Amino acid sequence: MPNSAETQLDFDRLRDEALGCTACRLCEGRTQVVFGTGDPAADLMFVGEAPGAQEDLQGLPFVGRSGKLLDRLMAEEMGLTRDTAYIANVVKCRPPDNRDPKPDEIASCRPYLERQVELIDPKVVVTLGNFAAKLLLETTTGIMKLRGRAYRWGDRVLVPTLHPAAVLRGGGDAMANARADFVRAKTVMTGGSIDLTDAAAVRA
Repeated sequence: MPNSAETQLDFDRLRDEALGCTACRLCEGRTQVVFGTGDPAADLMFVGEAPGAQEDLQGLPFVGRSGKLLDRLMAEEMGLTRDTAYIANVVKCRPPDNRDPKPDEIASCRPYLERQVELIDPKVVVTLGNFAAKLLLETTTGIMKLRGRAYRWGDRVLVPTLHPAAVLRGGGDAMANARADFVRAKTVMTGGSIDLTDAAAVRA
């Protein structure tokens, strides 16, 4: 849990606020808000794109095929389970027909994600896919150029990797890239030696 009772209270308030959010059009079609899941005092945080159909029904992120792959990669490459990390998304409500979230929807939801990062205070943030990496690194550079490195992101480290859905579509090369990125994140978490790129270097 968070480091203090006050932080826990702030986290609960944030969650309650998000669950009732009507700031953008996505609220009109959702079954429920998908705020996040895991340990809100975790050293590791994953940030994905948006809930899909199963996530919308269950109110939890990454519970479909992509979620099973995320769990597998965490276990095999990091020795972790999802209850030892925290998992959230850029937007908290499912876009219709699983379309990409629109810029105004991302902007409406951004304060929730930023506050989650602040309260959870992870050492390492792993972004899953284009939308999370571009938002947090403040760049237009695509994920295939961003991945393969770890970035100094304030007083944290950010490691971009492919979205699990892209890994499922991409075959062996995509899987190898994702595994390498998970190992990179674990190296940072365990205090191993790793070169860090300043996040400002990719801002555009």
